[in-house]
Amino acid sequence: MQDIEYMTDETLKDIKLIVFDVDGVLVPRGTNIKQSGNITTLETKKIADKQIEQIRDIYDRGFLINISSGRSLFMLQDMFRKILPFVSITYENGSATWYKGKVIQHFNSYKHLEEVYPLLLKVRHENIKGFEPKEFIITIHATSRVPEIEKILGKFNQLYCIWNGEAYDIGVKNLQTKGVGLQRITRFFKLTKKNVMAIGDNYNDIELLSRAGIPVSADKERVAGVFYVPLGGEYLPADQLMSQILKVTSSFDLEFVVMNSANDAYV
Repeated sequence: MQDIEYMTDETLKDIKLIVFDVDGVLVPRGTNIKQSGNITTLETKKIADKQIEQIRDIYDRGFLINISSGRSLFMLQDMFRKILPFVSITYENGSATWYKGKVIQHFNSYKHLEEVYPLLLKVRHENIKGFEPKEFIITIHATSRVPEIEKILGKFNQLYCIWNGEAYDIGVKNLQTKGVGLQRITRFFKLTKKNVMAIGDNYNDIELLSRAGIPVSADKERVAGVFYVPLGGEYLPADQLMSQILKVTSSFDLEFVVMNSANDAYV
């Protein structure tokens, strides 16, 4: 892997779509959630003003921008309200994509999760913080792993159960992943793998990065990439990556910007 400082305009010559993971990339990691009876309280993080300007600048240079997350659409729309005109949002681990007010559902998981959901609701454990509201996947936040949750999921071979250090994401194997979501949105925009750059930092981003022509790791300990963003500085990985992209594309010509308009017209 190379540091992103070695990324050049030649590196980006075929890139037309840039995909960003959210937690740990565009906003700090971590979800503050509290559940008591029928009341669920969630803290909504907001994208920083600097990243808003960076995304607008990248969009103006002709790139399509996709935000890919395990979070729900309503939360992501609230987090990224100020940049909605410039992005598409693929949510709940590739289950669906929002773009310019339209929702494209990539997979129907209802029948697959119908049986396991009530079993998980019955689990009582001091580590469980709450269920995050979702449409297509199940997310259970916990202070640490809960053996009973993993035992239940062990009986459902068609489902995955990913522990990311703060929550379990539960969905349908090989069908409800960020990688599948990226593959479908790539086709939607009439692009190919070589036209895509993606950045992620967690285990549910491994397949996402595998579907990108240029994968960028925001955490070398968890995911691999062609390039990596150094951690430990004052700036988030998305900030650093976008700064480098803007630096090396300052001379991009207008023909590339026209490509963005053509893709918008397709939708």
